[in-house]
Amino acid sequence: MDKQVLRKRMREKQKQLRRRKMMKLAGYVVAVVVVIVFLVRGVILPITHKITGKNTDKPVKVEAEADKKTADATDETEITEEVKKDENVAIRMPIANTSHITKASDLTAGWHEDENGKWYQNYDRTYYAGGMQEIDGKTYSFDDNGYIQTGWVSDGFNDLYFNEDGSYNPQEHKTRIALTFDDGPGEYTDQLLDCLEENNAHATFFMQGQNVGEWESTVQRMVEIGCELGNHSWNHPEVTLQGLSDDQVVEQIQKTDDALVKACGQESTVVRAPYGAAGEREFQLAQKPFFTWSLDTEDWRYLDVEHDVNSVMNGDLTDGSIILMHDIHEPSVQAALQIIPQLVEKGYKLMTVSELAEAKDVELQYATYTDFWDSTLAAGRAPGYDGPLLSEDSSGDGSDISDGSEEDYSDGSEEDYSDGEEYSEDYGDGSGEEY
Repeated sequence: MDKQVLRKRMREKQKQLRRRKMMKLAGYVVAVVVVIVFLVRGVILPITHKITGKNTDKPVKVEAEADKKTADATDETEITEEVKKDENVAIRMPIANTSHITKASDLTAGWHEDENGKWYQNYDRTYYAGGMQEIDGKTYSFDDNGYIQTGWVSDGFNDLYFNEDGSYNPQEHKTRIALTFDDGPGEYTDQLLDCLEENNAHATFFMQGQNVGEWESTVQRMVEIGCELGNHSWNHPEVTLQGLSDDQVVEQIQKTDDALVKACGQESTVVRAPYGAAGEREFQLAQKPFFTWSLDTEDWRYLDVEHDVNSVMNGDLTDGSIILMHDIHEPSVQAALQIIPQLVEKGYKLMTVSELAEAKDVELQYATYTDFWDSTLAAGRAPGYDGPLLSEDSSGDGSDISDGSEEDYSDGSEEDYSDGEEYSEDYGDGSGEEY
């Protein structure tokens, strides 16, 4: 064989051997790099973070994954989150650029502050945004840009207070009162519901069953916006429930509940007896909590918008008060359209009677409730209250939570509705009493 050909083949063979050796060496290098990365990210970093105290925040039932897109210069990020329904929880947002928030991605994990506010960076270079998050044992609320919120923050219907440092303060609450409306529904009730919804407010509607069938869509909307369905008997008997037989009382309550179920699929949760007149017998027959009121606007008597507004805005609005109005009278509803936004503007929280009871730590019983003032609770006059009690009645606020023995219905009249006597007043046209 020619020597030149032999040398050429030897050189090619040597090149092949060198290439194989280089490829094998490269494979070793890649394997070493993979092992190093695994050790750093899977072992060393977690240990370091644990030692240095980083990543001490507790997620509030939220899982998020970031899938960074590099298709264009905007470097947008798509976040997929799995959050329990109706929970306002923050999600982790990656610090990808400064187009939506002024944050430097080279900052260390922990709290940071810039000209826009205070925010928290996680060890994985993400920040919390759009909800609440527990960090180091305290709960914070983050806006959509990731900055903590202070003062009052709305979480659906609830209003939560966050201190100056951003931490949640469960002891703070707005003055809570319950607006209640009797004798509807009627032609003006939908205007009232519009106003309640616009102001993130709830109310309790004590309805006459005979009126429900004509306004079923109105009843449905009450439920949709969070209002409470109350039972005000079928046709507001003048002799009161106390003047009826057991069977008649049950019929008055049940027929109304049947009408409500037909209208919206739900029965009433609470009862207001006609004229507020009810006792232990009625409580047990109805098997529901009963409510009277602490502030009577007497809107049915005056039928005057200005009077109704003044009676509420200048009345006793102690935390836990229950206000009586009627949604079958146009002046009453027109007054409510002014009262509701004014109360909200002044910092009051308008809720249903059941929401008010829950907020005041009262488990409603088959009894009657006039208010949920702190003095009433402390005096032991609110059945189902499990909080601290005073040794003596020192309320001084005139509230009356009764067991049905001898009740004062606060209407200023001298009539006794407990003996079943019939009365001559016309209670349906505004000329007589309408409770």
